[in-house]
Amino acid sequence: MSQAMKQQVLSKDSDDQLSNGLYGWYAVCVSSTLVNDFLYFFSMYNEPLILYRDKYSRAVCIKDLCTHRAASFQGGEIKSGEIICPYHGAKFSSDKTSKDPDRICCNQIVDPTYNTYARNIQLHQYPCVEKDGYIYIYYTGNPSTNVHDIPIHSTLEELEFTPISYGFRTSEYVYEEALLDFRCDWSRIVENHLDILHIFWMHGNSLPGNVVNRKTIKSFNHKITKTSNYIKCTYTHKDNENTEFITQVFVPPGRIYMYRGSPETARYIQVLDHIPLANNRARVMVRHYRKFIKNSTLCKLILFSLRQRSIFYSIFSEDYLALKAQTFNEQMGYMTNKNMKLLAEDKAINWYWKWYESCLKNDSPWDRHKLSPNTNTLYDDSPMTYPPENLRLERLVNYRFKIRLILRILILVGLLLFVYTIL
Repeated sequence: MSQAMKQQVLSKDSDDQLSNGLYGWYAVCVSSTLVNDFLYFFSMYNEPLILYRDKYSRAVCIKDLCTHRAASFQGGEIKSGEIICPYHGAKFSSDKTSKDPDRICCNQIVDPTYNTYARNIQLHQYPCVEKDGYIYIYYTGNPSTNVHDIPIHSTLEELEFTPISYGFRTSEYVYEEALLDFRCDWSRIVENHLDILHIFWMHGNSLPGNVVNRKTIKSFNHKITKTSNYIKCTYTHKDNENTEFITQVFVPPGRIYMYRGSPETARYIQVLDHIPLANNRARVMVRHYRKFIKNSTLCKLILFSLRQRSIFYSIFSEDYLALKAQTFNEQMGYMTNKNMKLLAEDKAINWYWKWYESCLKNDSPWDRHKLSPNTNTLYDDSPMTYPPENLRLERLVNYRFKIRLILRILILVGLLLFVYTIL
């Protein structure tokens, strides 16, 4: 499909305006998290997965299933890019030195007697790409021992998934990022981030500045553009339609771009990636790109990164109760037209739900690795790492911020006293 055709705005009455469904590219991890010899456990639609770097430092995504005896790699280890199962010591690594290895084979199991047979023991994997400091996987719900057997229908660039597609180069910005965990339906978090009006009321006291707060809340004019790749909403002030308040771009299945003004002039741009871990378990990666306070030394001196992360955690904690309540109400069947009346500003949310419900029907991702009442709770019992579900990290960040702020104040007071005594 040509670029001109991709940009063509589809009919307002079209229910299939977005070509991408719930299967496809997801940003699932940031590059800085995936250090060498580290196993990053996560899941997608209940399917347990692992990210790690192979012996050539390439990001690899495998199913958490040793294909010898179906054990988990939890409790295992990785050495020089070779992943080792804790059950019988099976060692797996990529079988080629090329840029595109196709299989991850067993090199050794138990003792050398089985070395020849071990090559037939291969791990299931998904296509994995690293770009712009993100690690993406192409999720289909059906991993393969040969990664090239999984057809990739569109690249990240063709789907206009990456930041450059929306007019900004990541090299021109610096950023803060955070990961957040929720025990609620992931689609509700996407909806929450498409909801402009709640920002004023719910987060007005947490956001810095006086522009966004409960006193300034009001309705907006908005223009919505739908293409085969995204839904774009541009909000403008009713008293000045030439002044953009905020622009959002939803790129399915799970990414949202949010920026003030045009991408070329925006001082900051937020990128939100939503990861459907499991039933009632979701993860969000949030990254704030900015063009101000770019000097790393100054940023550390004024504790900008710690303060920004503290704001992230505070804002998402404020959302959490509403998200859990909406998840409960949906599961109870309460979220019907009878019980909900959408506003004009909710039009994008309405279109999002039409897309999502259509995808649930066509793709059925939750049915592919469906849990039953008899499924044990191995993965459900594993702790979620990040706020707002796990508040330990939030408390630690706030503690570090306060301690370092106090130290800086004491140092400043000490310098002033020193100068005073000299004079």
